[in-house]
Formats: sequence, structure tokens, C-alpha cells
Amino acid sequence: MAAVVIKKTTGLTGLAVHRNPHHVLTVLYNKILRSLGKIPQDAPYRCNTEQIVKERFQHVKTELDPVKLEQKIGCGQLEEVIKQAENELLLSRQMAHWKPWEPLLKEAPKNQWKWPI
Repeated sequence: MAAVVIKKTTGLTGLAVHRNPHHVLTVLYNKILRSLGKIPQDAPYRCNTEQIVKERFQHVKTELDPVKLEQKIGCGQLEEVIKQAENELLLSRQMAHWKPWEPLLKEAPKNQWKWPI
């Protein structure tokens, strides 16, 4: 019987090892997808974020080995991916509140988007 290697540390200050990253990521990705459901389907933020989350979520569902899952997602350790998902959940909720897809209330000032002025 092969010995199971358990990671003792992430090597990152302030970032502890998660005992069950698959469960945490499943919960977070489901919450993100529900939050994105409140944003119009044609909004660029929803389209891009939904694609990324669904792809990562599929990896979480199919890959049980944490090391291989980290490699498939390709965004650092699972603890870092969890932190990214937590931040994305907060952002998706803010985007639904901010509604950046709606038209401006008044016309933007002249040269607002010109750089350098």
C-alpha cells in the first residue's frame, strides 16, 4: 500500500493548508455561478467569468488528486485557487450591484478616455 503524502504547509505566509479543497471549491464555484446568474447573459464579465469557473469546476469534479488538480487548473496551489474563488465571489456580487452593463446616467465628460490629456 502506497503512503499518502499530506501537504504540511503551503509555504506562503498567512495561507494555511485546506483539509478539503474539493468541497470548498465546489461550494464556492456553485455560489459564483448563482451570483453570475443575476447578471445579463451578454455582459462580458459574466461571459468570461462563467467560462473560467465552469472549466475549473469541471476539473474539480473529475480530478480527485490534489496535485494533478493544481496542475490542471494551473493557477498555483489549491489554497491560492480557493482564495481567488473567494475574491471572485465577492466581485461577482459587487458587479451585480454596480450594473456596469447599464447605460451611463449622463454623457461622459469630453476627453474622459483620452490619455495623455
